[in-house]
Amino acid sequence: MEKKATTPAPAPKPANAAPKGSGGLNPALVIPLLFVIALCVYIFVLGAPDHFIDGDHEKGPKPGDYFGIVHEGGPIVPILMTCFLIVLVFTIERMITIGKANGTGSIDSFVRKVKALLDKNQVDEAIKECDKQKGSVGNVIKAGLVKYKQLALDGGLDKEQKLAALQKEVDEATTLELPMLQKNLTIIATLAGASTLIALLGTVLGMIKAFAALGAAGGAADSSALAAGISEALINTAIGIGTSAIATVSYAYLNSRVDDLTYSIDEIGLSIQQNFAAHY
Repeated sequence: MEKKATTPAPAPKPANAAPKGSGGLNPALVIPLLFVIALCVYIFVLGAPDHFIDGDHEKGPKPGDYFGIVHEGGPIVPILMTCFLIVLVFTIERMITIGKANGTGSIDSFVRKVKALLDKNQVDEAIKECDKQKGSVGNVIKAGLVKYKQLALDGGLDKEQKLAALQKEVDEATTLELPMLQKNLTIIATLAGASTLIALLGTVLGMIKAFAALGAAGGAADSSALAAGISEALINTAIGIGTSAIATVSYAYLNSRVDDLTYSIDEIGLSIQQNFAAHY
C-alpha cells in the first residue's frame, strides 16, 4: 500500500498575553458621583438647622460652629469640596495601584538580584525572579528576558539586529505598563492649579457681595452684611488653597514613585542589553 506523504504540523504559536485593562477608577463616573456627595454634605450636613441660630440660615451660624461657618461660603463651597474629594480619592487609588506595581519585596533588592543572575547568564533563574516579583518592573523585565532567550537561538539575525529587537521588546513592554501607573495623575495635577482659581472666583463673589451690601447702605457701614461677604470670600480662599496644597504634594509624591519604577526598568533593561552583547 502506498504511503501518503504527510506534512508536519506547524508548531503552535505562543498564546498572546491577555490584554491589560486600563486599571484604576473611571473619572467620568467618579467625578459626578463625588460632586453629588459634596452637594449632599453641603446641604444636609453643613446646612443642617442645628448649626444656625434658632435653626434659621438668615440669622447666621452659631458662634464657633465651623460647619455652619463653612456653609456660609456660598455655592462655590460644594465645588471646592468636590475638588478636595477628587484629590483624596484619586491619591488613595494611585497609591494602591503603584503599590501593586511595586510587586512583592523590595524593588532595589529585585534589581540587584536580577542583575547578578544576568551577570552569570542565568536567564531562566532571572525569569523565575520576575514571576516572584509580580509587579510592573517584573512584567517588563520578564518580557525582555523571554525575548532574550528567543534571540539567543535565532541564527537568522546578526548581533545588531538582535540587540535592536531586544530593546524594542523592552520598550513595548514599558509602554504597556506606564499608562496604568500614570493614569489619573493628570487630574490631580490639574486640580493643584484649578482649585486656587475656583477659590479665587469664590473670593471675588464674596467681595462683590460685601461691597454690594456696603453700597446698598448708602455708604454707611452695615457690619453684619459686610462681615458676611468677607467671611464668604475667606472661606472659599481657605478651602481652595488647602485643596491646592494637598494636590500639589500628592502629585509630586506619586510622580516620584512612578519615576522610581521607570528608573528601575531602565536600569535592568540596560543590563539585559549589555549581558546579551557580552554573551552573544
